[in-house]
Formats: sequence, C-alpha cells, structure tokens
Amino acid sequence: QVQMEESGGGLVQAGGSLRLSCAAFGRTFNTYAMGWFRQAPGKEREFVASISQSGVSTHYVDSVKGRFTISRGNRGSVANTMHLQMNSLKAEDTAVYYCAAGLGGGPFVDPSEYNYWGQGTQVTVSS
Repeated sequence: QVQMEESGGGLVQAGGSLRLSCAAFGRTFNTYAMGWFRQAPGKEREFVASISQSGVSTHYVDSVKGRFTISRGNRGSVANTMHLQMNSLKAEDTAVYYCAAGLGGGPFVDPSEYNYWGQGTQVTVSS
C-alpha cells in the first residue's frame, strides 16, 4: 500500500524559515514526478512547486519564486524523499501543505497528474 507522509510543518514568525519533508512508502518513486500543493482556509487547493522524475527540472508558482526551493532524492530509496525549503515566509503562506507523486517525467502543475497524496502538514506564519 502506497503512503506519503509530510513532516516539518509548524508555527513560525513572518520572515522565518521552515523545511518540509515528504516520505513515500510502498513503492519506488524514481519514475514519478513529485510536487507540493497547499490549501488555505476557505480557499481552493493550489499548486506550489514541483520537480521532475530526474530531479533536474522544477517549477514554482510565482508567489513563492525566490523564496521556496524544492528538492528530491533520485536513486534507490532516496528517490522516495522530497523537501521544500521555505524562506522569508509570509502570513499568506499559511496553509496545509500536501505532497504528491505522479507517474511520468514532469514536473506537473495540474493536480490531476498526481496519483498519490499525503494527508498534509500545517504551516502557520504569524505576522
């Protein structure tokens, strides 16, 4: 059974940093692109960042460019891990953050491209 687990969320002051991690279990994800989405209260889930199966290509939503960095392992069991380094956090980054994996090269923006999802981790940025 495939499971994806996020960790690293928490409460941070504006301008601070957090590092989110995602671990996938149940299969090897070296043929999957991976990504992060977030959902703020009362809003739709939105794309944040994605990384290709190879780890070479990345894509970010404009609002996080220059502040967030996505990375992943791509060999063996390390291929099942992904991180999102979030710097210069703003109050508007407050949301539940979800990791996801989608079969194929990627990077993918459309959530329909993703096959597996985690349960989410809360990030709260106080202003």
